[in-house]
Amino acid sequence: MRIIEEIIGKEVLDSSAVIIGKVKDVEVNIENRTIEAFILGKGGISESIGISKGETIVPYDMIKQIGDKILLKNGSEESEFDII
Repeated sequence: MRIIEEIIGKEVLDSSAVIIGKVKDVEVNIENRTIEAFILGKGGISESIGISKGETIVPYDMIKQIGDKILLKNGSEESEFDII
């Protein structure tokens, strides 16, 4: 899916415009061809060399807008997401 290639690497901001990470992968439902969630990395040098283990999963229904950056809906806090 070409859209996924455009989403990977975008910064994700919470409702207060604080960067919570960058999209490093997208969870897709193959049967429905729909996006289920974004998997975020924390960014920084440790992620760029592959040693970062912290990931945040953001369900697609928490997304408010996708543009140059991805904005989350109001009331969204990182603690509400699954961190693996």
